[in-house]
Amino acid sequence: MSIRQPIGVCAIITPWNFPMAIPSWKVIPALVCGNTVVLKPATLTPLSAVSFMQTLEEAGIPPGVVNLVTGGGEEVGTELTASPDVSVVSFTGSTDVGRTVSVHAAPSFKKVHLEMGGKNVVIVMDDGNLELAIDGCLWGGFGTSGQRCTAASRVVVHENVYRTFLDQFVARARALRVGDGLEPATQMGPAVSQGQLETVARYVQIGSDEGARLATGGHVLSAGAHARGYFHEPTIFADVRPSMRVAQEEIFGPVVSVIPCRSFEEAVEIGNNVPYGLSASIYTQNVNRAFAAMRDLYTGIFYVNAPTIGAEVHLPFGGTKATGNGHREAGTAALDVFSEWKSVYVDFSGKLQRAQIDS
Repeated sequence: MSIRQPIGVCAIITPWNFPMAIPSWKVIPALVCGNTVVLKPATLTPLSAVSFMQTLEEAGIPPGVVNLVTGGGEEVGTELTASPDVSVVSFTGSTDVGRTVSVHAAPSFKKVHLEMGGKNVVIVMDDGNLELAIDGCLWGGFGTSGQRCTAASRVVVHENVYRTFLDQFVARARALRVGDGLEPATQMGPAVSQGQLETVARYVQIGSDEGARLATGGHVLSAGAHARGYFHEPTIFADVRPSMRVAQEEIFGPVVSVIPCRSFEEAVEIGNNVPYGLSASIYTQNVNRAFAAMRDLYTGIFYVNAPTIGAEVHLPFGGTKATGNGHREAGTAALDVFSEWKSVYVDFSGKLQRAQIDS
């Protein structure tokens, strides 16, 4: 028979954009497998992790089973990933930092699970439901201000419906209400920090310099009600070439690149032609085309007639290429991160009998 056995100490390093959900996805499976945990949250969102630890303590988790450390990645993160006392590292964050995590963990041969960036694509074919597609691209591109690894930052549209789609998409984006996320009328909130806001603004400049057409947005919002936060307009670049940096690099903000294509095959080629492989989507009414895209787009997650941003926690979550090393973020697949298989052979000819095992 085969059984799972715990690994030991699990170092869990989580990002700022889902400061309660992602620690939960990782910590709970680690505990279910019988391990102990050291959680290091992002420096921008430590209080969410503190509240999570308090909840676990109130639920009866014994002292020392789950531990919290705060601090910067260079100090705390490096110590955790390089420590010989840590048996597995589960990291969610940028690809550059994930690469460093992997290097630090390599000498001790610890297991490493990486869930990193994305440059996700929505393909809109000429037989797709445009109203549904625009709804999906708005939520996919500008939901959570584009600050999620599954954000739909590229939209590839068939040339037969390109102008119609773009005009309607731009009009809907301009109408989005940007403001305080606690206000019921708000549809898009701020960037997480001044640094992230500056990154978004820098990429807007890069896109303009590369020759992409700024169809809407492109400005930091700092007047009136926007003076007390890091707000940026929903931004759409049109007529983008697939090789441009705004179509290749993860921005992590409310910036969407719209790319025309002439055929389904070209759309798939554009979709795959990025370093990442997290999530992809297609809007079409042709079931054969939908299943061909499902097969040919090299991503870990795929949607038909829906945006790219879901997080169905009962299913495996993860991606390919620079996105990470497998589908083990959530669901029962997470057990493969936090346990090892042991194969057990019993020869019954030895006449095993029930007996008291000496302690």
